[in-house]
Amino acid sequence: MTPERLYLFDTTLRDGQQTQGVQFSAAEKAQIAQALDRLGVDYIEGGWPGANPTDSDFFATAPQTRARMTAFGMTKRVGRSAANDDVLAAVLNAGTGTVCLVGKTHTFHVATALGVTLDENREAIAETFRHLRALGREALFDAEHFFDGYKADPAYALSCLRAALDEGARWVVLCDTNGGTLPADVGRIVAEVIAAGIPGDRLGIHCHDDTGNAVANSLAAVNAGCRQIQGTLNGLGERCGNANLTSLIPTLLLKEPYASRFQTGVTPEALKGLLKTSRMLDDILNRVPLRSAPYIGASAFAHKAGLHASAILKDPTTYEHIDPATVGNARVIPMSNQAGQSNLRARLASAGIEVDPKDPRLARILEVVKEHEDQGYAYDGAQASFELVARRELGLCPAFFEVKRYRVTVERRKNKYDRMISLSEAVVVVKIGGRKAMSVSDSMDGTGQDRGPVNALAKALAKDLGPYQACIDDMKLVDFKVRITQGGTEAVTRVIIDSEDGQGRRWSTVGVSPNIVDASFEALLDAIQWKLIRDIGQPVEAVAP
Repeated sequence: MTPERLYLFDTTLRDGQQTQGVQFSAAEKAQIAQALDRLGVDYIEGGWPGANPTDSDFFATAPQTRARMTAFGMTKRVGRSAANDDVLAAVLNAGTGTVCLVGKTHTFHVATALGVTLDENREAIAETFRHLRALGREALFDAEHFFDGYKADPAYALSCLRAALDEGARWVVLCDTNGGTLPADVGRIVAEVIAAGIPGDRLGIHCHDDTGNAVANSLAAVNAGCRQIQGTLNGLGERCGNANLTSLIPTLLLKEPYASRFQTGVTPEALKGLLKTSRMLDDILNRVPLRSAPYIGASAFAHKAGLHASAILKDPTTYEHIDPATVGNARVIPMSNQAGQSNLRARLASAGIEVDPKDPRLARILEVVKEHEDQGYAYDGAQASFELVARRELGLCPAFFEVKRYRVTVERRKNKYDRMISLSEAVVVVKIGGRKAMSVSDSMDGTGQDRGPVNALAKALAKDLGPYQACIDDMKLVDFKVRITQGGTEAVTRVIIDSEDGQGRRWSTVGVSPNIVDASFEALLDAIQWKLIRDIGQPVEAVAP
């Protein structure tokens, strides 16, 4: 049986930008659009031209894409013609071959939000798409509040869809705008819409996640006959977000009945870039990736229990529903005080360290892990630090440099505007081979803001590592988590740092101390050590100046 074509419509740059706290620049929109195009989506909704300067700037310089670049707007307003509606004109003037326009299909919204008659609203929809057809544009109709509108008055909601289709709309998109519809109702209503004469290959689905069912609702719509899915990367969107394409895409490609029944524009090779695309968006937004995210989360293929790890060594399918590599992810065998030798050997093997199962040092590594976790360390969330612990016990942890001393100072003083500001400064002295080097750095960023003592320390430490400098220049700290354990005067601070490099690798390290700066410094040292082991392997003797 020939697979049916299923079309993917991404609205990260439009609906995703309506997420609280999210605002893309035109350059960031272009970067995301190019990543979406590489992934293989069919439509990229770039925004609403004319609604704000950024969206207008983006369409003026939008990158060339295989995907159909789409401008978003609304149907013409009652009381003026489609040809003389300046809001609609701004959307059309963006010059995209595809246009998606939203309109009302719920009688309550027509009367309350628009304040027009039902006939006037339906005629506005028809005239709008008649105008777009005359201009030769591919047109989509976003039927806003469709599921609520259908429940209230199915005949009117359907008549709005027909008004758009009869006048040339390529797609009519059923929108669960409030996100309150559940999968059973989505499936039933989509089936009834198709039974009423609206072809499934002209139907799209647009779900919000207010009940946590946006992905399930989208799949229910596909099961019932919809052939276009709208969603966003990482589930961005207004309120609780939209249907998450990073969950939907691998489900459609890897799970039955979708994998054999449908074909999308995403190839298996492109799917391997899914995690990288998701992380790119998080980096742009300065967000910490959700560890528990399906398919692409850091914990999606993490096996902490000893029983699980033992089975994974024999056959990964015992506790993994897909091969992590198909979406660009990787298996993780976390280490903790619950770990056994199965976890340990699996974790060492994943780091390229082969140890005889009878080696007595394996037991010692477990003892050290448990001792450290009693002191406040947490290795299940800091796998790079665990690897270094194991390497030290096995004699496989080279010394690239030695920290002789460091100092951090924090000063409060008035600036030239007579305002109190903080300034942190760090001094680090390291020995590399036979040479000592002292680096000094402060914590001020490019905007004149103080980023704190840990920032100053990280900048000083990474400022001059001689022959290793080029290796760490692409390192950056992407997350910093602090936890106070025990409490009272015996309180201990645990710091976990997530680092990333230019190769897209991300790793976590941990430090523990009563002093937050000491704990941070320990985690920073581990992060650099892990990177040097991965990229260089063995120390290089520095040349004395």
